[in-house]
Amino acid sequence: MPRVPSISPATGLPTSPAFIHTTDCSFLDNAGRTLILRGVNLSGASKAPVGHQSQVLDDFWDSAEDGGESFVGRPLNLDDGSADIHLARLRGWGFNFLRFPFTWEALEHEGPGKYDYEFMDYTIRVLQKCKDYGFKILMDPHQDTWSRFSGGSGAPFWTLAACGINPLNITATQAAIVHCEYPVAHDPDPATLPAMIWSTNYGRLFSQTIFTLFFAGRTFAPNCLIDGINIQDYLQNHYIEACGQLADRIRAYDNGSLYEDCIVGWDSLNEPFEGMCGWEDLNTNPTKQGSTLKKGTYPTPAQSFRLGMGQAQTVEHWKFGSLGPSKDGSVTIDPKGHKLWADPITPPPPAPPSQDGDEVTEGDNGEQQRLSGEQPDGTNARWGWKRDVSKWPLGQCIWALHGVWDVETGFILRPDYFKYHPSTGLEVEFIDDFWKPHWQAYMRRLRPAHPEAVWFIQPPVFAMPPEIEKEEVKGRCAYSTHYYDGLTLLTRHWNWFNADALGLLRGKYGSTLPAVKIGEPAIRKSLHEQLGMLKSDANILGSYPTVIGEIGIPFDMDGKKAYGWTDGGKHKGDYSQQQKALDANLNACDGENGLNYTIWTFCPDDHSHEWGDGWNMEDLSLWSPADVWEKQRDGRKRKRRIRAAGLPRIAEQAAVDGSGPTESRVPLVSPSGEQPSPSLAMVAAASSFSLATLGTATLAEESWEEEGGPAALGWHSNPFDFLSDGARAVKAFNRPYPVKTVGKPKTFSFDLNKATFRLSITVTHEDRPNEEGLGRRRKPKRRSTEDTAKPGQVEEEEDDPEDEDEDALGTEIYIPLIHFAHPRLLDSPSRRRWVRAQQKDIDSRSVSTVSTSSSESLVATQANASSAALARPGGSGSDSGTTTPGSFDSPVPPSAGLKGNESVGSVATAVDQQASCGGERNVLPVVGAAPLFHSSIVRKKHRDAVPIVPGTVDDGEEVVDVEVKVSEGKWRVDGQTLVWWYDAPEEGEPEKEVVVEVRRTGGAIKVKEMKARQESWCEQLCPQDGCAVM
Repeated sequence: MPRVPSISPATGLPTSPAFIHTTDCSFLDNAGRTLILRGVNLSGASKAPVGHQSQVLDDFWDSAEDGGESFVGRPLNLDDGSADIHLARLRGWGFNFLRFPFTWEALEHEGPGKYDYEFMDYTIRVLQKCKDYGFKILMDPHQDTWSRFSGGSGAPFWTLAACGINPLNITATQAAIVHCEYPVAHDPDPATLPAMIWSTNYGRLFSQTIFTLFFAGRTFAPNCLIDGINIQDYLQNHYIEACGQLADRIRAYDNGSLYEDCIVGWDSLNEPFEGMCGWEDLNTNPTKQGSTLKKGTYPTPAQSFRLGMGQAQTVEHWKFGSLGPSKDGSVTIDPKGHKLWADPITPPPPAPPSQDGDEVTEGDNGEQQRLSGEQPDGTNARWGWKRDVSKWPLGQCIWALHGVWDVETGFILRPDYFKYHPSTGLEVEFIDDFWKPHWQAYMRRLRPAHPEAVWFIQPPVFAMPPEIEKEEVKGRCAYSTHYYDGLTLLTRHWNWFNADALGLLRGKYGSTLPAVKIGEPAIRKSLHEQLGMLKSDANILGSYPTVIGEIGIPFDMDGKKAYGWTDGGKHKGDYSQQQKALDANLNACDGENGLNYTIWTFCPDDHSHEWGDGWNMEDLSLWSPADVWEKQRDGRKRKRRIRAAGLPRIAEQAAVDGSGPTESRVPLVSPSGEQPSPSLAMVAAASSFSLATLGTATLAEESWEEEGGPAALGWHSNPFDFLSDGARAVKAFNRPYPVKTVGKPKTFSFDLNKATFRLSITVTHEDRPNEEGLGRRRKPKRRSTEDTAKPGQVEEEEDDPEDEDEDALGTEIYIPLIHFAHPRLLDSPSRRRWVRAQQKDIDSRSVSTVSTSSSESLVATQANASSAALARPGGSGSDSGTTTPGSFDSPVPPSAGLKGNESVGSVATAVDQQASCGGERNVLPVVGAAPLFHSSIVRKKHRDAVPIVPGTVDDGEEVVDVEVKVSEGKWRVDGQTLVWWYDAPEEGEPEKEVVVEVRRTGGAIKVKEMKARQESWCEQLCPQDGCAVM
């Protein structure tokens, strides 16, 4: 790996410590370490305003005509505290990178040139919050099939009118499938929308027309003039300027600090579509498999033209099964004369004079008289433009106006019209001729605001990127592409066979049969090869890194079996098939590919089992409020209340024993009468049930009905519970990976069934980290520990206490506690064995119990536990070890047993490190209150921030229990981060390979152990047919 420059290739200015380089096909930090950026798209819900899910028809068109609604509140709610919980969860999952979708509609929904600065400022607040949690951001100008109002997302409503389209007739002409009007506008049933049918819009008239106008209007629609310019320029200018306004606004905030420390760069337009550019014959659809889905009605462009003018057509009908798309008949679509193309409005009669002789003007009598539509002369009073009606009269198909077809006969006059350039006669090439000039204009507008931006190049789906001159990107570039397992996405099933879809599209096979892969090993290998093929596409751009901007799987598989919608609900909560599918996809990003990615998607709100992500019945969110354990328990609670109805009223019992009219003190005992040992679930329950003593609980009658608060968002003081609650197939996406590597990862792999991770790194002399690149004061000199280090210990420098030294830079590996959790975090046999082992280590100390009559004693106990843990030797809350070269096969001592763990399993404290650097630590209780998510308690003064997990960082206890083997060097575990130090070769020495292997002590966490965490402490005590507490 060549050393990173200290001067930016884009600006010639010195690079900052937060600078990310793009070289040698990798991202690198300013010290020269290889970075892998992984995270999620935040968020799929950003496609629409808050509360406006795609199935909702009420006020859909009226609000759009009124100028739309603000997107303030997307993608996170900053005002109710939930943003902190969600960002803490994402950070705890090991993610360091967020793709940040925003739409043109969100920026300019009120009309051309009318920008929503309130939303832009809200976006800046969200970005600042993401920065506070240590995330890097990729800005994503998002669209799907153009707009919400054409069945997708992206552009504002007024762009439809600008293109001469009547949106109320989109459904009648099947120019697009609009979810809230499916299957017919006058009798919609949006719940019946077939899976992924929205993507067939790319094969329908609306998208085929409007993307042609956007990218190639000057070429193929020269008569479409509005405000004196071609429709292509009108649309592109507004889109690019809207993005530019946001970029400028971010630049103006805090002297551009978000660009320096947080925002890495800008994606090009999400999943751009060619429209009809390059179409060979308008009378036929391509016979070769393309990126456009064949499902449902499948008209040719010629048939779509006729439908757009209200003419009935009989078209092919396709289905998509386990063997792919197949034609299953034909259907007739009859628009009954309704046209896609808008007619001019009829001018209103002259207004009568008022009593004083003046004309009645707009706004008189407090009444706003608005003309909806366009006048015959091309003037649009609502949106403020004027169309050149001499060349572009409303009410006519624009392709008929350009001589492509004849409306009267329906005959296609020029079937290859879009294949050749009308002026030159040369065959057009969409990416070079149309996409690239658009991207260049976009880049030129944004670059002044963000001169150090990395430009993420995203061509059409599965298409190769174009060659781009080095002078344009100035060394700041990355390839941004998407990948989905199409068969799983469309069939909503993890099949025992699959196909190499990318290989078929790229001509790798002469027929379909060789592309079929049978069995999970063959499928996983094929997925790995397909992702590798996409990674190799980046070489066309240069030696730049690759990001898979979207990858994911549907969670509503097999008839929503995991939601309990089938088989009497016996499979509720079983995401095993989803785990297999997602693991196979993300495993393909590991190995030699070593890819950066952002999973689609994370929806913090507006998600439900019924409507999925709230957009076109897609259901890909990694987390759902519908899967939060508290809500899953609601049904069981209701059943218990019904069974308890025959018992005396709690309040009546309370009145008898004198405990008060609204509360009841009841013994917290199991059916056997034995007092339960304190568990994490019981400790966490203290806030909900006002626990006075561990043996007696105080329950408010209304606590059964209590909703909202952190628990409703899946927050727990136990980090294992917090990172599990509400997550779907969490073991598949919460994976270990090398975050920062001294050298270059050669390959890495993870076996989730065995909880084993292995990483191989190639190291050269030039890979020695440059400490000064990160603004560190000096490079620490570390003595060799070959002769003096004790087993299982990293020897530290004996520095001057007044000299604020830092650890040397090493390789940092994310070690997820979801796979490697310490037994103390689990209610399981392994945890109980661990507890017994710890009790043997307690000499004269007695086990502390919570026995006072207030919850304050619980906090005091936790504080004592933390203090005792910190007092033990090496009480930094980390495991450590050392290995000399050649000893890889000999085991390295795993984490030593903890001492002084009086409050078994309690992690309900956080430590304010900054406030206590000079003395005693401040133990901050987080049980019974909103989580304390602040930088002062999640960052260590002398180390980089570790993934944030409430209640675990700096509490003096390990959260993972691992066995580590390294081929050489020293290592330490801090929280969920394994730091590994080894020597780079000296100058003149050949490169070398170093290897690390990590496995969980005691083996992988079992499914039953994870499921046990979902039960409340009451459910753990009580049988299914009764409640001992009640």
